[in-house]
Amino acid sequence: MLASFITMVSQTSTDNTLKLLTTETQFEAGANIVLKFSSSNGATPLLYCSNSHGAFLIEPIVKNNTLHFEIPKNIANKTGLINWKLLADTEKLSGTFFINPKQYPNTMETYLGPPTIEAGGTDYTMLVVIPTDVYDNPLKDSTQVNVKHQFLTSEYQDIIYTDQLVAHINLHSEAKTGRMLISSETLDKNSKEYVINVLPAIPTNFNITYEQNHNYADGNQITTFLTSEIRDKNGNMVSDGTLVTFFITNKNKNILKTSAPTINGLATAKMVHPDYGDTWMVKAYIEGMAESNNTLSFDFKQIITDYKVVFSNNNRTIVVGPLQSFMEQMIPDGLQVKLHIYKDNTKVETILKESFEGFVTFKLDVNEIPSNTYKMVVETAKIEKTFENIKL
Repeated sequence: MLASFITMVSQTSTDNTLKLLTTETQFEAGANIVLKFSSSNGATPLLYCSNSHGAFLIEPIVKNNTLHFEIPKNIANKTGLINWKLLADTEKLSGTFFINPKQYPNTMETYLGPPTIEAGGTDYTMLVVIPTDVYDNPLKDSTQVNVKHQFLTSEYQDIIYTDQLVAHINLHSEAKTGRMLISSETLDKNSKEYVINVLPAIPTNFNITYEQNHNYADGNQITTFLTSEIRDKNGNMVSDGTLVTFFITNKNKNILKTSAPTINGLATAKMVHPDYGDTWMVKAYIEGMAESNNTLSFDFKQIITDYKVVFSNNNRTIVVGPLQSFMEQMIPDGLQVKLHIYKDNTKVETILKESFEGFVTFKLDVNEIPSNTYKMVVETAKIEKTFENIKL
């Protein structure tokens, strides 16, 4: 009889005494989530739970032979699948439940870019919308998002749906330039207004002209280079600040350049006249994008054909001038004059000065140019005068 009693007690202790009472498997974020189990033998095992944020253990609260496992708020506020397992010695109970977002948006996470696009219909900006609930959970898939945008005189509306928690749409440019205003709305929750600038496309080729008061090579007057209106392939005027560079090739194949940004589609650059007769060939470029259809060609007339050089003060004072322009007036101040000094066909010194009131004066210091016999060459306006055996 004693052996039979011991056997009966052993069988009772292994009977199924724990049972899941909670039938719901879908909960809303922020809800009070409690898993309930019946316990007929007073066992209080822990509940092991895991989700994408990690794993945790929950101790039960016992009420009338029922185990209450309350999911912590920091877990119940986040959406996703939760796996659970009851850590009982004799029972192997496990399962899953899912936490869904509140289906009411609290915020609209909106991303838009790039902020500037090219006109013409091939370029676009992408709008990404992530509607989230009060716990920062993205709303469930297939949530409708209304996208509105306005450009010039036209208004548009598109309907998109969240997919893998994100809704997105490509908004293409039109042929014209301007500002595109964009907003989105989900379940009566509206985003703020966003702005995209639609800029001109790549410039097309253009024409150039020039203006000048005269074509004398006085080293003082200015020639102005001008472009026609520069537009893109859709007829839009290029953006202000588009840099146009004018390349000038003279008759010696030297290259000069001057640049100017566009203002209202036009670029205007200036270049000082040479101080000697020359021929210029001019072509303009917008680097890597466009160039002028035409090439300018024009000449500058030589205005200085001769000048006087006077030596005094034991040849240590050298006066060059008068330097006269095309109406026999004194050349404008600033004309360069060079004095080259040679000793035995070896250059000793080159002195450079600029004209003032039509004259240039060189004064040779004995400490810099010792007393001796030298050859001197005066050069200005591409005219050289050589003086042999000048004794200092």
